[in-house]
Amino acid sequence: MPSTSGKVQPLEAVARAAESARSIGKTVALANGAFDLLHVGHVRYLEGAKALADILVVAVNTDRSVRLAKGEGRPLVPEAERAEIVAALGCTDFVLLFDEADVRTVLRRLRPAVHVKGTDYTEESVPERAEVAAWGGRVAIAGDPKDHSTTAQAAAVLEQREVRLRTLLVCPRCRGALAWDAEGARCLACRLRYPVHGGIPEMDPGEPF
Repeated sequence: MPSTSGKVQPLEAVARAAESARSIGKTVALANGAFDLLHVGHVRYLEGAKALADILVVAVNTDRSVRLAKGEGRPLVPEAERAEIVAALGCTDFVLLFDEADVRTVLRRLRPAVHVKGTDYTEESVPERAEVAAWGGRVAIAGDPKDHSTTAQAAAVLEQREVRLRTLLVCPRCRGALAWDAEGARCLACRLRYPVHGGIPEMDPGEPF
C-alpha cells in the first residue's frame, strides 16, 4: 500500500491505478465528501466503503467547492490537509481532490464497480445512480446514521470557547466579575455594561445599569 503522501494523486494517476487493478480482477469503490474536521462518522463511512471493494478511492472536495456548497467560513481545514488526513486512514487506497459541484467527472473517469454514499442517501436517491449503472456499476450506502457532523462539532467547539472566555473575562474598569444576559455583559461591582459581539464584550462600556 502507498504511503500517506503517495496515496494523494491527481485524477489521471488514480484512473491509471484503477485500470491496473481491474486488469488483475480487483474491484474499485469510490467514496466522496468534504471531510472537514474528520470525525467518527467519516471513519465509519470510509471503512464501510472499503468493505465493498478491493480498492477504495476517496474524492475530497476542494476548498472552492466546499465554499460553494456550505458557504463562507467553510472549510475549516484546507484541502491539502483534509486530503492528507483521509489518506492516513488504513482503509483508503487513493485520495484525489475534485473541484466540481458533484462527483460525476470523477465517476466517468474512474468507472468504479461501486459508488458509495453515506446514510443521508438511499440507493434510490443517489444522484449519479443511473450514470454508474451505465457501465455496470452499482451504488451502495455505508456508514452509521448521521449522528455526527462537522457543523455540530464546530458549533460545540465555539460554544465551549465562549463558556471558557466568559469565566476568564472581568470588568476592565474595576476588575469586577461580569454577569451575562441576552443584551451583553454587566459588571456586578461597578455595574457598567458592555455590548457583546461574537461572544466577546467590547471594552468600551456603555451606561451603568
